[in-house]
Amino acid sequence: MPVDKDINKVLIIGSGPIQIGQAAEFDYSGSQACKSLREEGLETVLVNSNPATIQTDMDMADTVYTEPLTAELVAQIIEKEKIDAILPTMGGQTGLNIATELGKLGLLEGIKVIGSDVQTIADVEDRDLFANFMERLDEPIPKCHAVESVEEALEAVEEIGYPVIVRPAFTLGGTGGGIANNKEELIEVTTHGLDMSFINQVLIDESVLGWKEIEFEVMRDKNDTCIIVCNMENVDPMGIHTGDSIVVAPIQNLNDEVCQRLRDASIKIIRNLGINGGCNIQFALNPETNEYKIIEVNPRVSRSSALASKATGYPIAKISSKVALGLTLDEIRNDITKETPASFEPSIDYIVVKIPRWPFDKFKGIDRKIGVQMKATGEVMAIGRTYEEAIQKAIRSLDIGLHGFEYLEYTEDNLANPTDERLFHMYSAIKDGRSVEELAEISKMDAFFLYKIENIVNFENQVTKEALEDEKFLLKAKKLGFSNFTLAKLAGIKEEDVKALLDKFGIKPSYKMVDTCAAEFEAKTPYYYSSYDSGNELIKNDNKKILIIGAGPIRIGQGIEFDYCCVHSSLALKDQGIETILVNNNPETVSTDYDISDELFFEPLTFEDIMGIIEQVEPEGVIVQFGGQTSINLSVPLAKAGVKILGTPYESIDRVEDRERFTEVLNDLHIHQAPYGLANSFDEAREAAERIGFPVLVRPSYVIGGRAMEIVYCVEELEEYMKEAVKVSPEHPILVDKFLEDAVELDVDLLCDGEDVFIAGIMEHIEEAGVHSGDSACVIPPQTIPEHLLEVIRENTRKLALELDVIGLMNIQYAVKLDEERVYIIEANPRASRTVPFVSKAIGVPLAKVATSLMMGAKLKDFNLTKEIKINHVAVKESVFPFLKLTESDSILGPEMKSTGESIGIDENFGLAFYKSQLSAGMDLPKEGNLLISVREQDQKKIQPIADKAHALGFNIFATKGTANAIFDVPITRIKKVSQGTPNIKEAILDG
Repeated sequence: MPVDKDINKVLIIGSGPIQIGQAAEFDYSGSQACKSLREEGLETVLVNSNPATIQTDMDMADTVYTEPLTAELVAQIIEKEKIDAILPTMGGQTGLNIATELGKLGLLEGIKVIGSDVQTIADVEDRDLFANFMERLDEPIPKCHAVESVEEALEAVEEIGYPVIVRPAFTLGGTGGGIANNKEELIEVTTHGLDMSFINQVLIDESVLGWKEIEFEVMRDKNDTCIIVCNMENVDPMGIHTGDSIVVAPIQNLNDEVCQRLRDASIKIIRNLGINGGCNIQFALNPETNEYKIIEVNPRVSRSSALASKATGYPIAKISSKVALGLTLDEIRNDITKETPASFEPSIDYIVVKIPRWPFDKFKGIDRKIGVQMKATGEVMAIGRTYEEAIQKAIRSLDIGLHGFEYLEYTEDNLANPTDERLFHMYSAIKDGRSVEELAEISKMDAFFLYKIENIVNFENQVTKEALEDEKFLLKAKKLGFSNFTLAKLAGIKEEDVKALLDKFGIKPSYKMVDTCAAEFEAKTPYYYSSYDSGNELIKNDNKKILIIGAGPIRIGQGIEFDYCCVHSSLALKDQGIETILVNNNPETVSTDYDISDELFFEPLTFEDIMGIIEQVEPEGVIVQFGGQTSINLSVPLAKAGVKILGTPYESIDRVEDRERFTEVLNDLHIHQAPYGLANSFDEAREAAERIGFPVLVRPSYVIGGRAMEIVYCVEELEEYMKEAVKVSPEHPILVDKFLEDAVELDVDLLCDGEDVFIAGIMEHIEEAGVHSGDSACVIPPQTIPEHLLEVIRENTRKLALELDVIGLMNIQYAVKLDEERVYIIEANPRASRTVPFVSKAIGVPLAKVATSLMMGAKLKDFNLTKEIKINHVAVKESVFPFLKLTESDSILGPEMKSTGESIGIDENFGLAFYKSQLSAGMDLPKEGNLLISVREQDQKKIQPIADKAHALGFNIFATKGTANAIFDVPITRIKKVSQGTPNIKEAILDG
């Protein structure tokens, strides 16, 4: 059937900044939607406030708005662009909430809401309507009551009984949810949940803790044709948010009758909701009785949709977009086979495992327990022929320094109340001789998955040097997913020895295709995973090939920005007719979309796994510049193995990362650097700190996101730090730098072709020195730095880039002491930085694409990039933090990065751009009310103009004694610190 003739122009609503519960999967889905709609000849308009996304590239939609995602601003865009229809289902919870609010405000008159209409969204997001809807369908849900106050919650629990699950309406990632075992916990969780809910409503749910959690990804068109794209089984039981659970596809532990019942229920639900497109349905299943209950329905693409898409090769977002326009599934071709229609239900003949990636390494002392509120920042996906192989590949993919299972100390509480280390605690308990049946009873994990871990433990116990010299035994080890590193460690030999044995026996990975149809039809799109089964499906040719190493899972310090660069690099190579090979393991991202590269490998980003690919596809070179620290760390071992590293020479990377070598470079170039020292022990660190003078900034080398970076003010703090930090990077010394107090930090992103340097952007940090660059807001162009100091920065940047033989991108961080009129260099990174997408959007130049061309031999003058671009607007980047999800985390910013994502604000002046960036980051700045000012003694001399301005704006000012004494001619209400009695700061904040 033809596309709806009433629709000519569609607005796609993005999801905004990356945050826990709403990550890169919506860049993937939004980008797919843009391409899909344009293929049908429609004009597309996109609105999103996240600069680090592919979908906000100017060529992704016909018109792109990088504006705050509020109903009011979206309504203005609808009116200005004369929109016919909006597609909110690609923007996660944000998209649904905006559509709902637009409907309530009466701003959708004459506008079609496609995919899922406003009533459908309400039926599943409003917990009261959801319960009524399921009752009409005669589909079981846990006993529940939707409440809008604590008093109503207390009444509801009298009927339901403890424990209960508190689930806020219209939230993402279970924000504000929790388990209440008693009245006190119910009051606390309900109060928080009501605050977090978009409509101030929570559902008080009967507990189904310990039941199995099952997910079905369903697709429907307007003819009522329905298919199941993928079914998935959570390894963790109910009580663990699905975003924090290990997930396996297809389902491993249900018989056909139970699967068919869940399938029938899924199809009944999507049909009655009238959804045109994709839908995710979550079930709780009693493993004893096979009784099921519907837990949640997502009338949009979701995190699970991205996983299902990558697991099967079926592009849910793309198909959903076309179906939303009125096309039917039988009219849409399958891109993988090029033969079968989209109505052909996918089937898979391999095992897919997803493991979440958590941010607990960034937050000291935080509770690592996982539960109904999601805490993971990202995830990895691995594919294997067996569960054992897939789970071990997934562990390697996490990029947490592990090559497989590893023994961790555990307590009985760890076994019953899971943390992010649950998988390893179960492994350790089995290794200690605990029975699978006992652990299944304690943990409520299905015994099947524990038996699989037991298989791995049993095999480990057989590994010896002699055993590995048996060809069949070694092959079995590789089929079970064991890495060379792990086998060497178990056998007490070197990793190279294991590789030599594999070469001797001719054992090497075979690469299988993801084809959507379990090999029933030939796959035309090369999308691979490795195994050690027979039958290599790798298609070989003599084309010029370049391999790009991706960035792996999204985590604090290494986010979607690096995936953005990998995608741009791949597209640039394809434009030049060069075959691109992309290796990554993140199912949420655009880079793992099958049509971004010529060949996609879903693999761990380790030396062994990358070399396995390189040895068979034989690329002319490898690009490591765009995958963050993950790929940079592979540059030296790959180069030593004879692999050609494209772009900046790997020797230059070491000249920068090795502090002593970097100092030699800076001294030769006469570039100022703060005094520093190197230390491998506490005594060496103390000696360096006392020589330099406190405060000092201490950090390990070769890490991302300022991990284990701290400002210390005394010997005692230094000793405490050294106990932790040496664990982070044992092969490299600790850096002890003089901390430059009261300095202004700047970031510079540049391109270099070996002859010329293009300074793409000089970003001034808005927060003072000491706050990690990834957490600080920043602005282009700089607002407070004198021109003669900016010229020093430009000159230093050019000299350093040319000295290091940079080819492609480099980022340099500076600190400017305005009172000294001196510029200090903090660090240099000869790779793409997290600010590349922001700078690209701010100046209108696709930096990663240009950098890729430079690596292939082009020159900056070919792109007319010989002079710095002067922009006629102001662009501000603001950071977004996870403190609402990680409620015990310290929200004080410092040198260790804590933010999960970013927003952008662009306007004609700094004030408006900054305001937009705050609005986009979820911080609506107050225009009136009470303002508390309390600063340390050394900052009191700076506070007067701030107080003057706040008073002029009409704010009521409260201040602690010392701060109040430093402010003159402004009315102030003095307030006590918490330690000084009442009324105090805490009470005033709680009272508003």
